[in-house]
Formats: sequence, structure tokens, C-alpha cells
Amino acid sequence: MDRHRARLAAAAVALLGAFAVWLVTTRVFPYYSINHDEAVYLQQAGMLLEGQLNLYPTVEDAFRPWFFVEDGDRLYPKYAPVPAAIFAVGMVLGAPEFALAGVAAGIVALSYGVASEVFDRPTGLLAAAFVVASPLFLVNTALFLPYAPTALLNLAFAYAYLRADRLDGLRWPAAAGIAVGLAFFSRPYTAVLFAAPFLAHACWTLWRARAAIRLRLERPRDAGWLPSALARQATTAAFGLGGVVATLAYNAAVTGAPTRFPYRAFGPRDGLGFGTRRLLGHEIQYTPELAVEANAAVLRVLFTEWVAGGVLGTALAVLGVVLVARRGVTGGRGFTARRAVLAGVFVSVAAGNVYFWGNYNILGNLTRADDGLIGAMGPHYHYDLLLPTAAFAARGAIGASRGLRDRVENRIAGALLAPRTARALVVAVLLVGAGTVGAASASLVAEPIEDNAGRTEVYERAYEPFAGGPPANAVVLLPDPYGDWLNHPFQALRNDPGFDGRTVYALDDHPFAVADAFPDRRLYRYTYRGFWAPSADSPEAAQLTRVRDVSGRAVVLDATLGVPAGASTTVRIESGDASALYVAENATDRLDLRMRIGPDAVRLSGDVRPFGNATIDPDGEVRLIVTVDRGPGYVFDYRLDVPVRTGESRVRALSPRVEQCFDVRTCGGSAAYVPERAPEGVSVRTNLSAT
Repeated sequence: MDRHRARLAAAAVALLGAFAVWLVTTRVFPYYSINHDEAVYLQQAGMLLEGQLNLYPTVEDAFRPWFFVEDGDRLYPKYAPVPAAIFAVGMVLGAPEFALAGVAAGIVALSYGVASEVFDRPTGLLAAAFVVASPLFLVNTALFLPYAPTALLNLAFAYAYLRADRLDGLRWPAAAGIAVGLAFFSRPYTAVLFAAPFLAHACWTLWRARAAIRLRLERPRDAGWLPSALARQATTAAFGLGGVVATLAYNAAVTGAPTRFPYRAFGPRDGLGFGTRRLLGHEIQYTPELAVEANAAVLRVLFTEWVAGGVLGTALAVLGVVLVARRGVTGGRGFTARRAVLAGVFVSVAAGNVYFWGNYNILGNLTRADDGLIGAMGPHYHYDLLLPTAAFAARGAIGASRGLRDRVENRIAGALLAPRTARALVVAVLLVGAGTVGAASASLVAEPIEDNAGRTEVYERAYEPFAGGPPANAVVLLPDPYGDWLNHPFQALRNDPGFDGRTVYALDDHPFAVADAFPDRRLYRYTYRGFWAPSADSPEAAQLTRVRDVSGRAVVLDATLGVPAGASTTVRIESGDASALYVAENATDRLDLRMRIGPDAVRLSGDVRPFGNATIDPDGEVRLIVTVDRGPGYVFDYRLDVPVRTGESRVRALSPRVEQCFDVRTCGGSAAYVPERAPEGVSVRTNLSAT
């Protein structure tokens, strides 16, 4: 295959890979994945476009995004900015998804280039196709996570390094240094693991250069390559160290110390090493035994489910390694130094990841291969193993096909079959083999695609209130099911870096402070019904409601609540540690209530009479709870929470959070009253006013 035709074919495969990733990211992940780190990188990308390394929120504890470090009045992300900068390019082009398609095309093209450099063009072309058919490529490259962008930089380094090793000049060595420096800036440990075999190769070439010094003294012409080898490695090292310097400079800018990485500022016990590993509330003793067990499980999942063809593709890669080694033993062109470097990536990445507890975390339950993040997006910390697997699998497939052809034509054809029939038989066998691998790949990729598509259906319900676009000139108060974080889990609801976009999103923990910080914006509240568990088809509905902000000498909440036929009701009001109980009267199909909140007392009137004390003191939030009992198996609560702020002679309140809870565990954020989903006889109407 000539170079021009091979490059055209590789470009076609790269475009196919880009299109496939584009489809996955836009159709399967329009609201992003269950890995909430995507929002971190997209938030960071927006910051970079505004020239910001930090966020400066206007209200403390109301605007902290997921995985951002809090330092005084500023927030900064725990991750390095290189992947975010790549995603920012897509934003400049019109959509961040363009960046993912570009990364995908680059990975495929560079896989072709590296495999061609190490083997030949047909092997490179087949390796590129193997990458495109791998579920890990199709799923993980479609996410706004750092693994594919870092792999792109590692592949660029590998290609430039191999070109530099073969050609004269310093252009390719410089490109290799820049690429590995950026990869280090992106994910330092990932870059080191990938580059380790290349570093060994560089040391080997320098050792050869050293040995040639004596040769040059005797026969200068035989050692003329010495200066170029030394200059080549020095150039790569110099530009690579530039990436290290950039990393240290960034650390100093955001954390105040060059050697203090942001992720360590966020979690001092997070990262490399054995012993106690901790991130927020998650802590384990990461022993070497546990590390080996976890990483063995990750590798097993990778090579059986996330590479093209699964076990068949892995078998081809093993065959490729064996064929290359066998040719070396028999005197052929087997494991050259360049091929040994590529094979060495298997060892460095697999062994090095044992030292990183993240591989334990993505597994979830060690006894279930599809549990945890790995079931949804694959073993992403081992993304760099796609390259050597694809290259050696391609070599194995080509070697097997050539061996089959030789056996059929030389041994079988002459005795049993005509030459034309023999060739047709070979083609048929190869087509069946390719179809088998293709079918296996399609089956493997279908499972995570279907699983993630199922979660996307849940996200569509959850974000339905924003389907026509978020409200303009508004502040939306959000719940916090996973703690005091924005974008965890609501990745699609992100703020502009200056908190001045069309819509501002804030936690619903400090509503008055947020309202005061944005007096010219309308206030809304986002709520949902059901636990936030997309993998379990929940939540079932969501809504966006307008929030009124009223104040006066007293505040009155009028509420009309539906009462199903035959049900009895009890009512109570709570605030702080105080409560008052009421008995409902004349509640046949509805219950009319009026709750008056004054500076010193809260009292309920309407279709109720007090049982004991009738008033309580307001203390930050006033809660009205109506328990409806229609018999065994049909008991639920109406719950109306009114945020309140009291002064000496005035009261300020916001519209209540309204819930209808069949399960008491859902009360407090997961049981929003959604009229369209309410059972027969269940209804809520409220009005908040000041007097």
C-alpha cells in the first residue's frame, strides 16, 4: 500500500471515529454522564475563555462547584487546565462537543501513525480501525473528561518521538518534547507511565552514542550519528521540561506553592501511594494486596469488554506479541527496540496504576465486574493501553491472515483445491473472522450505550423544566442531594465565570443572601420528585417554580390542600425545636389553612383547632406538615417549608418548598409536589402575602 492511499484511508477512519464519538456525545450524553467531573472541566473551560483561574462567588457557601477548592474568597478547580483548554477550543468553534470530535479524530490518526512507524502502513490502518471499534474509545472519548485528551497528547509524543528516531533534524524532537510536556501538565502520572518505555529507549540510544565515542576516534565515519542522537534527546528533554515548569508555575499561581498540586490541596490523602487514602468522606486502607486485586479486576474488564472484539481482540493482540517475539527468535525482524518500546507501554501503564487507588474506586463492588463507574464508562485510567493493544492486535490479525493464506495456497490448494478456489476460501475465512470480531465489538459497545441511554432518559425528565432554555434574568435555587456542591449532580446547570449569565444557579441553603446579592433578578426554585438515582430510573419528575419574596409586619401563608375521600388528617407546625399540634375539622375533600408568621409567634387557623399550645416562635424556617391517613398502605404527608427571616418588628419570607411524601425518607428534597404526577385527590394551592 503506497503512502498516499494509506493516508487517505487513515483519514477516512479518523473521520469515522470522530463522527461516531460525535453521535455518542450528542445522543447518549446530552446531559453528560454519571461522572460529575465533566462539569468541573467545562466550568474550567469557561473560566479560561474569560481569562480566569479562580471564581469569586458573591455569597459564601452558595456557589461552590463540585471539586473546587475553597481558599478565602476564591475558588479554583482541583484539576490541571490542559483538558479544559482543549474543550474551550470547541466552545470557541460553537460547541464543546466539537473538541471531543477533534480529539477522537486525532487519536485515531495518531494510532495509525504510531503503528505505521513501529510496523507498517497496513498494520497502522488496521490498528486505527481497531481503536475506532473499541468501546473504551467510543464511550470515554465522548465525555468531557481528561483521559482521551491526555491520550491524544501521549500519542502525539509517541509519534513525534518515533519520527525523530528515524529522521534527521530537530523539528520532530521538539514536537515530541512539547507533546510530552503538555501531557505532563494535563495528568503528570499518566504521562510518566506512558513515557517510561520511551525514556528507557532514549537512555539506550544515548548509551549507544557513548559507546560510539571510542569508535569515532578510530573510524569517524561509522559514528557520524552521535551528535544527532545527543541533540535529538536533549531537544526532547528541554521542551518536555518546559511542560514541567508550566505545571509548577500553575501550581504556584493557584495553590501558592510550586510542588503543591491543586488536587492535593483539595484532598491531601488523595492520589498516589498505599496506606490511608481519603477523598471527602470516602476512606480506605489501600494495601498492596488490595491494589493488585483491584487492578487485576480492571485489566480483566478492559481486555474482555472494552477493547474491540473483547476476548477475541485481546487474543489477536497476544498473537501479535507472540509472532513478533517468534520472528525475533528465528532471526527475523522481531522485537526491535521500537517495538519493544510499544510493548513496554503494556508493562508501565499496568504496573504503574497499581500505585493509584483510583482504580479501586471505579470498580464499586470488587465482586461485580459491571459495578461502579467502570460499568458506565470503562477503565479510563488504562486508556493508554488502547494503542499497544490495537497495534499488536492488528499485527496478529495480519500475521494470522498471511499464515492462513500460505497454508492454504502452499499445502492444501495443490492437493485438494484449485488456486482460485483456495484464494476464495481464504477470503471467506477472513471475512467470517472480521465479522465475528465486529459482531463481538458491536455487542460489547451496545451494553454501556444502552445503560447510559437509559440514564439519559431520566436526565431528560429531570431537566424538562429547562427544555425551552433556562429563565432569563433569573436566579435558580437548587437542592443539594450530594452535599453543598453545585453541579453535583446537576452538571447541565452551570454558572458563567462571572456569575452574570442569562441564569445564575445557587444552592437553596442561603436563599435570602442569594436574593439580596441579585436584587434585579427573578427568583426560582428547582425541585424534583424521587431520589436522585438515574441508574434506578429516578427521579420521576421535576419542576421549576417562581419564588416570591415578601416582607411586612407579618407574613401569611394561605394553603388549600386536597384530601382524598375517606381520609383523616392531623396538622402540626414546626420551627427549630418547637412544634404545635392541630386537629383538622370539616376536612372532606380539602383542607383550608392560614399560617400567620409574626416576629414573635407562628399561629395556624382555618379548618383546624389547636391541640395544646397554639403558637410557636419562628426560628429560621417554619414548617407546616399535614398527615393524610386513608388506612393501611395509604399514608402521606404534605410538607410546606417556608424560609423566614425575622427582625424586631418585621418578617421576611419566601415561597414555601412544597412536598408530598409517601415515603418519609424522600421528605426534605426528593418529594416535590408536581401537579401532573399527583394522585387523585391530592392537590396543593398556596399564596404568600404580607400584612
